[in-house]
Amino acid sequence: MADHLEASVTLPSDPASVAAARTHVVGTLAEWGMPEDTEVSDTVRLIVSELATNAVQHTFGQSPTFTVRLVLDRDERLSIGVTDSHPRLPKRLPAAVQQDNGRGLVIIRWLTAECGGRLRVRRTREGGKTVLVELPWTAAPAEPVATTGQPEP
Repeated sequence: MADHLEASVTLPSDPASVAAARTHVVGTLAEWGMPEDTEVSDTVRLIVSELATNAVQHTFGQSPTFTVRLVLDRDERLSIGVTDSHPRLPKRLPAAVQQDNGRGLVIIRWLTAECGGRLRVRRTREGGKTVLVELPWTAAPAEPVATTGQPEP
C-alpha cells in the first residue's frame, strides 16, 4: 500500500448529506483494504455520522457545506476530519440520560478513546473549524473463517 492516501468529499449542509458522508467513507475504507463488515469500519461510520450531523445541525445555516477528509499514513494512522465554516467551536456538554440530542461529541470521544485514538479541534485559516479524529489503522486481513459446518479441533 502507498505511504500516504487521501480522499475527501464536500457536501451541502443538509441532513441528507450525513448518509452521503457515511457512504463515501465506507467506500473509501473498503478501497484501502478495510472490509465494511468489521468493527473498526462500524466505529468509523458512527464517528463520521456524528461529526457530519454536528456540522449540519450546529452551524445554524452559517456553513453552506462541510468537508469530510480521510488520510491514511503509512498503514499506521487513519485521520478523519470534518470541516465547516462556522466559527463556533464545539462545546462539551454533559450527557443527560433523558437528553435526545447533544451527546454526539461525548460519543465521538468515547469511541476514539476505545480505539486508542485522539480527538482534536482546529480552527481553519478561513475562520471555521475542523474536528479531527486520529485512529490506529487496523485493517490487516483477518484469518479466513472455516465454514465447513464441522466443529474446529
